[in-house]
Amino acid sequence: MLRAFATIMLAAAVHSGWPAVLDGDTVVLDGTHIRIANIDAPEIHHFHCDAELRLGLVAKRRMAELLDSGPVAIHPGDPRDGRLKDRYGRTLATIDVDGRDVGEIMVAEGLARPWIGKRQPWCN
Repeated sequence: MLRAFATIMLAAAVHSGWPAVLDGDTVVLDGTHIRIANIDAPEIHHFHCDAELRLGLVAKRRMAELLDSGPVAIHPGDPRDGRLKDRYGRTLATIDVDGRDVGEIMVAEGLARPWIGKRQPWCN
């Protein structure tokens, strides 16, 4: 019941608030950093090559478009293991827009890859 309540409260806040998109897999809502649990997007702050930076900027832009495209629901917790926080203290969650998982959209569009528990290089 608590998880459902948190989902409803976060969803209402995102829909009426202004989530700031930090990159393709991290947003900030009311000061809370939310790491999308099911994807890994290219880095734009600690990138390892120009190609990673370019793709990361495209992923950030696309994430912003998705979050602005319809009703948003945030589902706290990593669906694989139930963790609520990552090792950096960010809230782990999946995010739906209009009932569609944004992580799955980002992966399908080649702007992220499924999260496998560790980062993979974006540079050749």
